[in-house]
Amino acid sequence: MSHLLIFGPGYSASRIAERVKAHGWHVSVVTRSTIDDVNMVRRAVAGATHILSSVPPDGRDDPVLSRYADLIAQAGAKWVGYLSSTGVYGNSDGAWIDESAAVAGRRAARNAADLAWQAVHPRSRVFRLPGIYGPGRSALDRLRAGKAHRVDVPGQIFSRIHVEDLAGGVIASFSHGPPGVYNLADDLPAAQNDVIAFAARLAGLALPPIVPLTSPDITPQMRAFYGEVRRIANGKAQRLLGWRLIYLDYRAGLRACL
Repeated sequence: MSHLLIFGPGYSASRIAERVKAHGWHVSVVTRSTIDDVNMVRRAVAGATHILSSVPPDGRDDPVLSRYADLIAQAGAKWVGYLSSTGVYGNSDGAWIDESAAVAGRRAARNAADLAWQAVHPRSRVFRLPGIYGPGRSALDRLRAGKAHRVDVPGQIFSRIHVEDLAGGVIASFSHGPPGVYNLADDLPAAQNDVIAFAARLAGLALPPIVPLTSPDITPQMRAFYGEVRRIANGKAQRLLGWRLIYLDYRAGLRACL
């Protein structure tokens, strides 16, 4: 039986788990509360055919690799994967970015984790992900909660991915494509303001006002996000993994969420 071991069963990894379980896979997880149970982790790694981490860096270190890099490096699994971020590319000033771009993001720990997971195992795949959305986690939900913002930053464009398409890309790599780095993004990078406006029209909700980047409602993390522009190219994943998007753009994805 195929056995997927997941470090960090969060929003995205849990959707991957649900899909493989539906096909008869065994899934085991390592959570924040069990990551230091060395014996349990050793048993899980020994029995896994596939190992996936969605755990982000904690401070300066990757919590999984700082504990278990040697164990994972020697694992007999036929597939090892890591959910990274397109943030490792940094700002491209709007140019399209493919996997050949340098790792030069502003978060050194994320950059280091991305590179370390590429090197930890000969069968490693690293998936660089833009903004992730889906049921319960989309512009629709932020609007309903009164937490959606439209920010006055002309020309700010970035990519996103519906969680179902993310899961589909990861699962496609179980049987297709060589080890390496893959961007998983939809076909239409767009301004966040456009996404919020479309979601408001779609759900018949009030459109939040446009606020300046200096507004006290905009956190330092959000200001850093709005300071970068990235258009993510997904051609490599489509060519080598045979991956096909269900939701080609945010409009189709938000309609499905609604």
